[in-house]
Amino acid sequence: MMATREQALGFIKEIAPIVQEVCKSRDKWILPSVAIAQAACESNYGTSKAMAAANGLFGFKVGKGVKYGDGWKGKSYSTKTKEFYNGYVTITDNFRAYDSVRDAVVDYMDLLCSLSRYKAAVNETNAQKCITAIKNGGYCTSPTYIATIMSIIRTYNLTQYDSAVKLQASGTLYAAVAGFCNTAAECQAFQKQLQAAGMITQVWEVKPVKNIS
Repeated sequence: MMATREQALGFIKEIAPIVQEVCKSRDKWILPSVAIAQAACESNYGTSKAMAAANGLFGFKVGKGVKYGDGWKGKSYSTKTKEFYNGYVTITDNFRAYDSVRDAVVDYMDLLCSLSRYKAAVNETNAQKCITAIKNGGYCTSPTYIATIMSIIRTYNLTQYDSAVKLQASGTLYAAVAGFCNTAAECQAFQKQLQAAGMITQVWEVKPVKNIS
């Protein structure tokens, strides 16, 4: 059963800050929008049995049981899954289980950033290029996987979560600029000037305080 929009939004609200926090703590990372979209796809927005029982966000198989960091503690679960080999087939395999959603995200980052076949995806700030490199690295067998992930990213505007790591990756020095405007029109014009220069803007309304002197 497909997740409802409410379930999808709730899942994204839960996982997005975790992914951002994990990414910002690392030198090597996978773009948050891509990580969130993959988790949404692999766990059906957190509604799958694997997600509920094992925090199985990303569908990683146990394989040879290699640990790439401290996110995965060696736990696993067995379930059926579909693979594409000249057509879809159903197989049963062992998958990684985690103690928490954060552990699943950490293991995702550790695994993808450690294996050379995913090298082109590491610190890539373009979502299309990032997921293409992950697919080409052998993450999954579905021929429509890239289109599926990009559709999720566009539908839920997941690139909004990429700003922190994009600033980190650019190596550019950023400055805080403050200004006061008398009218909303002046404020909008000031915002446009800053945005045209590539700056992130935020506006606060300042109410006058009564002079009691």
